[in-house]
Amino acid sequence: MAKAVRGPSMFDVARLAGVSHQTVSRVLNEHPNVKDTTRARVRSAIEQLGYRPNRAARTLVTGRDQVLGIVAPRSTLFGPVSLLAAFEEQAGVAGFGISVVRVREHVAGQVTEAVTKLLDARVAGVVVIAPVADVAGALDEVSGDVPLVTVDGDPADDRPMATVDQELGARLATEHLLAAGHRTVWHVGGPTDWFDATGRARGWAAALRDAGIEPPPIVPGDWSPDAGYQAGQFLGRMPEVTAVFTANDGLATGLLHALHDLGRDVPGEVSVVGFDDVPASAHLVPPLTTLRPDFEAVAREALDLLLSDPDDEGAVGLHRHVAPVLVPRASVAAPPSAS
Repeated sequence: MAKAVRGPSMFDVARLAGVSHQTVSRVLNEHPNVKDTTRARVRSAIEQLGYRPNRAARTLVTGRDQVLGIVAPRSTLFGPVSLLAAFEEQAGVAGFGISVVRVREHVAGQVTEAVTKLLDARVAGVVVIAPVADVAGALDEVSGDVPLVTVDGDPADDRPMATVDQELGARLATEHLLAAGHRTVWHVGGPTDWFDATGRARGWAAALRDAGIEPPPIVPGDWSPDAGYQAGQFLGRMPEVTAVFTANDGLATGLLHALHDLGRDVPGEVSVVGFDDVPASAHLVPPLTTLRPDFEAVAREALDLLLSDPDDEGAVGLHRHVAPVLVPRASVAAPPSAS
């Protein structure tokens, strides 16, 4: 592509100077909040590399282009859709329009193309909703001259990222069930290539181990009610199962259906907790206890990462985790023995 034949990028300057690309942008635009020693390192790197800034490198600081690019999965799932809507709203509050490019969740090459397309359109910054491993990995091939932030991305990545605290949410769910008197908690997992799902599984297992309980095997699933129903048909036939945490509310919906078909009372015999607090969760039978992510707060953190310089003294870390809130409802009660 055209990007590949260009000269050194702002990222190259940043790597050589040992700073972020946002700091390079601020040096180029004479931003006052850059230390003199940092400014000198950046200018030295610019001279060594022969870097020549283009208009895209100046847009975020100068404000000449008031458009932010978003790469989002082509998905109808509650989380990605809610994140996209929240970021559009928060960008508008900050005075930016948005340009959205949708990609298939598991096609990495499309992510590279989407980011390149947005950079060529001279957006002021790019947000990539990257919940899947292949999508996050594709960003390694991206080079550009504007700030780039991921949302719900790879926890091991060193790029700026804003995300729901998946592990904390799973801990809250598991601890809530243990506090009700259950001896252990089973987990119906989401797809293993999603960072959300693996984070929730880690939090569940850690909460059990901290309580001195060896986690039972994860029941595999995806995000769908159908997978939850299949898991419920399996778990519902095990009398020792009294508490289940599902990786999302869709799985919980199918699980409740299966337990009903098997004659297992919820919450009299089995307690259930989901994750996401989709609008229908409060109207299930029984109403579902779940975790409510603050998507607006995640969007605000992502926007703040785009607009701030992580190399400035006092800057907050590059990974921003937003805690979800436990929403207790009627799907959790003490186990039969405790009752």
